[in-house]
Amino acid sequence: MLTPDTLLGPYRIVAPIGAGGMGEVYRAQDTRLGRDVAVKVLSQNLSHDDEALRRFEQEARAVGMLNHPNIVAIYDVGTEGNLHYIVTELLDGESMRVRLRQGPVHARKATDYAVQVARGLAAAHEKGIIHRDLKPENLFLTRDGQVKILDFGLVKLMHPRIPGAESSSIDDHAPTLPVTPTEPGRILGTVGYMAPEQVRGEPGDHRSDIFAFGAILYEMLAAKPAFRGDSPIESLNAILKEEPKDLADVGVLVPAALERVIHHCLEKNPEERFQSARDLAFGLGSMSGLTSQSIPLVPRARRLGRRLSWKPIVAVLLLLGALAVAYFAGTRQGTAPPPGFQRLTFRAGTIFRARFSPDGETVFYGARWGGNPVAVYSLRPDSPESRDLGFGVADILSVSSTGQLAISLGRRPVGYLRDTGTLAQVAIAGGAPRAIAEDVEEADWTPDGSALAIVRTVDGHCRLEYPIGKVLYDTVGWISHMRFSPDGKAIAFLDHPFTNDDRGSVAVLDVGKPGKRALTEELQATQGLAWSPDGDELWFTADVSGSGHGRDVAAVERDGGDVRTVMRAPGWLWLHDVAPDGRLLLSQQSVRAGIFALLPNQEQERDLSWLDYSVVRDLSADGKTMVFSESGEAGGSIYGVYLRKLDGSAAIRLGEGTTEALSPDGKWVLSIPRDQKPAQIVLLPTGAGQPRQLTKDTINHRTARWFPDGQHVLFSGNEPDKPPRLWVQPLAGGAPRAITPPNVTGTVVTPDGKHVLGRTADRKFFLYPVDGGEPRPLPALQRGDVPVRFADDAQSVYVGTFGRIPAVLTRVNLTSGDRTVTREVMPSDPAGLINVGPVWPTPDGRTMVYSYTRLLSDLYLVRR
Repeated sequence: MLTPDTLLGPYRIVAPIGAGGMGEVYRAQDTRLGRDVAVKVLSQNLSHDDEALRRFEQEARAVGMLNHPNIVAIYDVGTEGNLHYIVTELLDGESMRVRLRQGPVHARKATDYAVQVARGLAAAHEKGIIHRDLKPENLFLTRDGQVKILDFGLVKLMHPRIPGAESSSIDDHAPTLPVTPTEPGRILGTVGYMAPEQVRGEPGDHRSDIFAFGAILYEMLAAKPAFRGDSPIESLNAILKEEPKDLADVGVLVPAALERVIHHCLEKNPEERFQSARDLAFGLGSMSGLTSQSIPLVPRARRLGRRLSWKPIVAVLLLLGALAVAYFAGTRQGTAPPPGFQRLTFRAGTIFRARFSPDGETVFYGARWGGNPVAVYSLRPDSPESRDLGFGVADILSVSSTGQLAISLGRRPVGYLRDTGTLAQVAIAGGAPRAIAEDVEEADWTPDGSALAIVRTVDGHCRLEYPIGKVLYDTVGWISHMRFSPDGKAIAFLDHPFTNDDRGSVAVLDVGKPGKRALTEELQATQGLAWSPDGDELWFTADVSGSGHGRDVAAVERDGGDVRTVMRAPGWLWLHDVAPDGRLLLSQQSVRAGIFALLPNQEQERDLSWLDYSVVRDLSADGKTMVFSESGEAGGSIYGVYLRKLDGSAAIRLGEGTTEALSPDGKWVLSIPRDQKPAQIVLLPTGAGQPRQLTKDTINHRTARWFPDGQHVLFSGNEPDKPPRLWVQPLAGGAPRAITPPNVTGTVVTPDGKHVLGRTADRKFFLYPVDGGEPRPLPALQRGDVPVRFADDAQSVYVGTFGRIPAVLTRVNLTSGDRTVTREVMPSDPAGLINVGPVWPTPDGRTMVYSYTRLLSDLYLVRR
């Protein structure tokens, strides 16, 4: 037994987990990567067999290359002195054997487990790797409902245990393995789960694993072994000569199709079983709905032992007839049954995308649960549990008709409800994702599954490409929810004119034809888009009324026209997908943004949130006053501009638009109302006075900040059909003057007012002279930095983070490059947080305010 802190290579032993025939298993820490792992140390009696060790290491490395979510990941194989060990992922949960001690598994859950195991087997078999000792001990159930196959191929090292009759007790789960797996005449496997060919001492192949799979599935449902005698010899004889009892005969009621799958796996002749685990997985998946609670599980009529009574059948038929009459009568009178909502998810967090599988019976979705990073999950509507597909930090983008997933790996935020990552392709059945393209925001498969269209941002332009590399449309705004039409002739998307703002219109472009067509006017808020089953309409969720209150499911015809309402419900809806039979995947969203303040000499943060979506935009240098936007339902259709003292006194509404900045003297607030075309800058007084429009030009103004003199305004904007850049606008009026090249953004002015800190499209920072001249590079700033304001030494700048939780405020000296983390902040409850920060400090760093956004989602299946 190894003691804690023992080092095996780079792995530090933490505590023992268990022991078995192969050796001991320990919890350990990888000192290089800082992650927890499981380390299995092989028994000493195996360490002297060079051939066994060679086979062990060879097969361990082969299994380590599988990278399948239903096979335990092998990270490393090593030797320390005379100790040989393997390193695997550390799992949290219990083995199938422990679960079976609690009783039978419900048919619905057993089928879910079985599909996962079959997919894992298929991935291994396709690589030429056979388990040879599949049993409940080698199946692990994680706490999130995922099944992991353990000890794949490593059973070859175990020594034989010749069954004896000297004891009346029987251990059906002890290994009975030879030194050499292909040696004729040796028993290879575990009593109760060996295939007939293994019992006869033959080597067996992948179909032997399928036999063991059938025995395990039978035992899950019956809580009894499929083959068991009074001794190991009798159990082996039963495998050779007997059939397992029908499940109905042992009191278990399951769909006949499921029982047929089990018997097909347990055929004595390997030629009569499923010939591949992939066929087996498909067979189980094709039974979608058969294990639902909504379908009665009854044995075949020949098993009932008595005749069915005709009276209940007549009563049911009469009831169905009455319902049909009532339904059609109501339909003729212009009424229809309300949609049926079935909740699919039950955890606290945020759902970003959801898609139906090709058969419409499985749902894939990306979510961030309980403050954890976003991950891809699958679920079936007849089960309340979801399964993590094991892709790490990833989101689902699209599901093809041919069974391929388009996923986004390393998903990270680049704006409000806008993320990017590495586009990758992976089969629904499992396997390792294959990377396709970097920095992709959206992707969708063509209807035949042969190609992908993508959305990504290049040089400040968000562009739609199909095929990848060919630009069909670009914008200085952003594109979301791109979807191919069912006939593949058109691509629809939501066209948003402003970054970090979900107002926009439904647009479509015809493949092979230039230009896009806007099918709707610009809507105040819109998220979610899918084609109707017949492809004649586009369905989307939006604030159709323009009131700012909620989002409904609406529709517009493919060629444009009036927008009609499809469905209404309280709160915000988000449409994810539409199945061919008209079912909808919808999430109901609860979104809030709030503000916290950290005041000098106070440990407790002060909650300064006002209405439902408070976003801080500036803090006065003395730390006494902030200005913020209310951009939710309460803020109105074009948002509200608010001022509030940090002493907790009531907020004051100054006007409408997005809040930009508080003037150095505290008398004016810059605002940009989004209802003007193009958007212009407006001055709102904080005291007595009237609003005043500062700009009257053809530039679309995006952000605005004050120069230290209070007489000039820095803004980001773009002229028609040109990319954005930075401009200077005198407060006294006159034409604005561009001070940077195109595709440069920024909001920070140096304390002397002579330079502007700008960021180029490739995320490099420069100081741009206001009066002209060559910009100076700033290598001290990094790609992910969000500059907020200069510190009181005039040499350092405070930078925040975007999309990182918790948010980090760092003070960076632009001359020396020294970086000092000033503060990390986040609300105490991480559930549903999609953004925290940036943090706004005073120049001395003693007072800070920050915003957070919380989006909580519940996914629903809607039947209309």
